Amino acid sequence: SFYGFRRNNLVTFHFSSPFIIMATTMTTTMMLMLLALSSHLLSVSAEEPKAAVSVEEGLGIDVMAAPPSGDGGDAVIEEEGEDGNMITLVGQKDNPCVGKKPLHGPEEGDEYFKNVQCIEAGVKQALEQAGANVTKGYNGEFDAGDRVPIVTSYKEAGLCPVNVHWHLGAEHLSVGQFDENGTGPTTTRRRRRSRSMLAYDDENVRLGFQCNYYNATDEKFTKPFDWKHCEGMQVGQTYEVHWPHSAAGMCGTEWQMQTPFYDGVFCKSGIISLDPLNTFQKIGVQAQVYTIVNDETYYNDNLLNGWIEYPDMDVAKYTGSTTGTTRSNEICSRFTPITWQVDRKCHMVSASSMDKLCEEMKAQKADMSDDLHAHGARELVADQFAADNHQRLH
Repeated sequence: SFYGFRRNNLVTFHFSSPFIIMATTMTTTMMLMLLALSSHLLSVSAEEPKAAVSVEEGLGIDVMAAPPSGDGGDAVIEEEGEDGNMITLVGQKDNPCVGKKPLHGPEEGDEYFKNVQCIEAGVKQALEQAGANVTKGYNGEFDAGDRVPIVTSYKEAGLCPVNVHWHLGAEHLSVGQFDENGTGPTTTRRRRRSRSMLAYDDENVRLGFQCNYYNATDEKFTKPFDWKHCEGMQVGQTYEVHWPHSAAGMCGTEWQMQTPFYDGVFCKSGIISLDPLNTFQKIGVQAQVYTIVNDETYYNDNLLNGWIEYPDMDVAKYTGSTTGTTRSNEICSRFTPITWQVDRKCHMVSASSMDKLCEEMKAQKADMSDDLHAHGARELVADQFAADNHQRLH
């Protein structure tokens, strides 16, 4: 079901998912006819194998996940991964979250939640995007209305981490910390993993902003590290680490951490809802940017459960979307709005810290193997697509 409101000569409709699209201006009569159809709660159903949305009454519109293929036993299940490629998940027959990423919307097979052109005929087709400029004092131009990001910790808001992954370079911009003046190794690489082979692939991974720590004359930035668990990582390089959180995750269970992260975000029913719209209150991402060093002074042994906390953290909080290189300033994500909490400071972290994180990811009940390497970085979101609700809170 859906409802709409008028702002800036646009009508915004809330469809049969926890997300929003924008439609072109309609006549008052047409809008009232649509509003009369339905305005009831829709929630992702964990009981249905296709994650169908239940509708109490009114217009029957389903949101369905892409059904995974394979039996999930000793064989494999195939799902779409973070980079838009198909990934394989091993031993996931009993995983209650497999296949929970919504794909379809108003009509079965319509692939509603696939990316869209950001603007068509002068009209924005998706709400606020990420990653944005998080420099202190920045605010975007996209009118977020009354949508306010979570300003407490995610734990206080009832969310738990459901995944951890990272991007090559920073997707966000924090001037003086990670920006266009940052530097790193002269070469970058990522290992693309498959069940049959391991191969390096440099061409399809976009490098984002880099931190300003790198010094080619200091061996902690250049001394090779013997990686045993992470794939394609480099000492001296910048990575933006993301911890997606959700109130609908399997919090406190062996299935809490999931790959792809969407499965963890949408795992449980009856929590993420449309009426009232609560996606930006029930889904959030922590983001922290690291330069990897070969120096045990910078060791941290608990990166699985969230970012490194330190006194007087300077955190930007805003609403945006999912990220990754399948999106840009021409192609937008429809998984919006969600809360982002981004540490404005870059930190040095030991390579051994990241390798321990990868080791712990391998030990999870869910198969997280597709997140053991860096994903490409989305280009910085243009001001017109960045929300105007940035908060600066500790």
